[in-house]
Amino acid sequence: MDVIAKARFIRVAPRKVRLVVDTVRGLSVATAEFKLQHINKAAALPILKLLRSAMANAEHNFKLDKTTLYISKITADQGPALKRYRPRAFGRASLIKKQMTHITIILSEKQPEKPAKKEKKSVKEKTVKQVSKK
Repeated sequence: MDVIAKARFIRVAPRKVRLVVDTVRGLSVATAEFKLQHINKAAALPILKLLRSAMANAEHNFKLDKTTLYISKITADQGPALKRYRPRAFGRASLIKKQMTHITIILSEKQPEKPAKKEKKSVKEKTVKQVSKK
């Protein structure tokens, strides 16, 4: 079962958010939460808040165990930009784009690993091993 959580219109540029997102992609929820608490970037706080929200949704709504969850997909997409102007020399104005980000996180459960089936040895392998022992 996949759990999806979204945070939209985050006032941090997507380029800066992607630096943090790339460090936690594919990690277990506990490891990702620990890393986000100790990353010294402004984008880490909204991502941490979103991760905790997704974990709470998984536990409350879907009755999933948070120890088996991992981040299967996380994206930081571009949102709209606020356009502001700054006065420049000779009466001109230059554009400032204050960018926003839409973050989407998908948590999945790790499936318990099944033990591999033992393959039957062929007749040749048996005879080769018996010959080599002698």
